[in-house]
Amino acid sequence: MKRIMFVCHGNICRSPMAEFVFKDKIKKLGLEKEFYVCSSATSTEEIWGDVGNPVYPPAKEELKKHGISCDGKRAIQAKKQDYENYDLFVVMDRYNQRNLYNIFGHDKDNKIVKLLSFCGESGDVADPWYTGDFSITYFDIDRGTDALLKYLLSKGE
Repeated sequence: MKRIMFVCHGNICRSPMAEFVFKDKIKKLGLEKEFYVCSSATSTEEIWGDVGNPVYPPAKEELKKHGISCDGKRAIQAKKQDYENYDLFVVMDRYNQRNLYNIFGHDKDNKIVKLLSFCGESGDVADPWYTGDFSITYFDIDRGTDALLKYLLSKGE
């Protein structure tokens, strides 16, 4: 089973969108038993005590437009011990990448990868927290997760 964690700053917009878009894709292909997929934050800004905030309503609404539910998802933060428990950490931008290096202390196995790199791009997934445009973020995530899935299937994973 391939274990994938999608990561963004607060785990209320981009990374949960990526988590549930990817889960929808693998379910439609009958591959949900081949993957364990989750998402997390690099910060604790959306976590109060031990309880994370739910997915930001406009992000949840964008997923709903595409027939995808993220009900029950709450923000969590990536932890140092996650490094050994996951095969791949798919980040939304270069800041998430840097912050994961700080959390893990290393990336000896080259597990931290930007989502759009699977599309052959060096850019970041558009951050709707600043742009206010969740459809552009969805577009980036949809094509990024398509490319990620194609990459994993081509490797027999």
